[in-house]
Amino acid sequence: MGEENHTFVPEFIFLGLSQDLQTQILLFILFLIIYLLTVLGNLLIIILIFMDSRLHTPMYFFLRNLSFADLCFSTSIVPQVLAHFLVKRKTISFFGCMTQIIVFLLVGCTECALLAVMSYDRYVAVCKPLRYSSIMTQQVCLQLAVGSWASGALVSLVDTTFTFQLPYQGQNIINHYFCEPPALLKLASADTYKTEMAIFAMGVAILLAPVSLILVSYWNIISTVIQMQSGEGRLKAFSTCGSHLIVVVLFYGSGIFAYMRPNSKTPKEQDKMVSVFYTVVTPMLNPIIYSLRNKEVKGALRKLAGRKSFSRRP
Repeated sequence: MGEENHTFVPEFIFLGLSQDLQTQILLFILFLIIYLLTVLGNLLIIILIFMDSRLHTPMYFFLRNLSFADLCFSTSIVPQVLAHFLVKRKTISFFGCMTQIIVFLLVGCTECALLAVMSYDRYVAVCKPLRYSSIMTQQVCLQLAVGSWASGALVSLVDTTFTFQLPYQGQNIINHYFCEPPALLKLASADTYKTEMAIFAMGVAILLAPVSLILVSYWNIISTVIQMQSGEGRLKAFSTCGSHLIVVVLFYGSGIFAYMRPNSKTPKEQDKMVSVFYTVVTPMLNPIIYSLRNKEVKGALRKLAGRKSFSRRP
């Protein structure tokens, strides 16, 4: 009898993205390609920024943090999903699930804060160019980065604590492909209202507050750019901000859809698709968006490639 009174089940079973074997093999190949591109792309951004002194600026300091967060974000989920495509019974231990949620929320929420910080950096660069170096000092950049990681840690701690203080007895089948609070709450054998409200409140703090800062920053940026006399100046300002804005729309759009609406007890397949977008696709797109639209990153890449070819000569 004592065994049945546990407040948690020993493991959870995922239904995954598909039950069809052929579909799972195709998804394995697709997810593996995406994951390899994510790792290579983000590692390349980190190495380029570290090695090229021209990229030792506030914008690239924050981009390096974002790339590191993307690496951790994707690695906390995708390798397990890849392994699950190859097995029939997709399980994770209770504590494994808890660890995955802690890491996923920590780096995911840090990304939210970093994107807001990057929008402020672009605002200062475009709207206050003469004061840029005096405002965005090395110390300020470090404080903003530390603040981003600290806010991610706080949200992760609150959401994880509220999610796992609920009892999970009996029901242990998650209609999802990884441990995510909204999917996990559907299995709780107690009222989840307080936990849902806590997660919603954290969502307001880490999703809507940064979005507000981003909107204000870009309103000021657009107003300043419109008033510029030089067409070349306008183009340069829009190109430096364009990459960041694309990433913001992709990441926040899917994040807000997942966390800023009532948690229905009925699982929906579209919830999984939205999760795939911000956990698998966006971390791969970030380095591509930033490198393809950025002359400085392209220049650093050519410089690095030139060094390698020169070092290979006899």
